[in-house]
Amino acid sequence: MTQCFFVSDLHGKTDRYLKLFKQIENDKPDAVFLGGDLLPHGFAKTEGFDDFASDFLFKNLYKLKEALNENYPYIFLILGNDDARSEEDKFIKESKKGLFHYINQKKIQLKKSTVFGYSFVPPTPFQLKDWEKYDVSRYVDPGCIHPTEGFRTTEIKEDIEYATIQNDLEELTKNEDISKAVFLFHSPPYKTFLDRAGLDGKMIDHVLMDVHVGSIAIMRFIEEKQPLVTLHGHIHESTRLTGQWNQQFGRTTSFNAAHDGPELSIIKFNLEDIGKAKRFLL
Repeated sequence: MTQCFFVSDLHGKTDRYLKLFKQIENDKPDAVFLGGDLLPHGFAKTEGFDDFASDFLFKNLYKLKEALNENYPYIFLILGNDDARSEEDKFIKESKKGLFHYINQKKIQLKKSTVFGYSFVPPTPFQLKDWEKYDVSRYVDPGCIHPTEGFRTTEIKEDIEYATIQNDLEELTKNEDISKAVFLFHSPPYKTFLDRAGLDGKMIDHVLMDVHVGSIAIMRFIEEKQPLVTLHGHIHESTRLTGQWNQQFGRTTSFNAAHDGPELSIIKFNLEDIGKAKRFLL
């Protein structure tokens, strides 16, 4: 059996990371998935760390790797919309050293499964646009800021005016058999248990805001391609509001590990028996 842990949206909370590292050391899973928004929110310092990625996250992963030795798990991670893309080079560098697999818009083999990663989310009301793209068209929801506006921490390397999540997913999975694939997304799929935001009754320019804020492209992708499992975060309050942290779409099982409480939310599952997945708050 391939035991897996999935966490997301830790936002530089050291207590949650330390709980995760301890659980990894105790349970020795085969694989760990980190679904983005890993760094402190809003470029803030956390508990005195000037460089959270290098001084806390990477440092503790090296300690874990030394402690576990051959039991050190495969670690797959992406960044999320609150993570500055200017930090990405650090993750790429450590990925090349073998500390983990940084897999945004990449694929890596995990036993009989292929793991794909994708960081981008549809347009939000937030100003940072490093990890935002149009979803299926250049439409944005009321109150949201276009990806061509706001600000970025790195230079844009593509024509963002015409780039979409839908096109990226088509390109990423072209000619791929994804029936046994794991997809590590930051955004959840649209209009599901996993993307329910606390926007009830809120209006923008006299327009009622949609309480579902996930990706239409990701939802269509899941429905049409039917991968084995998809992993999501981004919307912290969704599980509290819906009472659901997972959802079935045909043959695909989807999980949301984001959490708006003080605990660490961790989803444990086996690739060979997805139906027995469990969620724990630590």
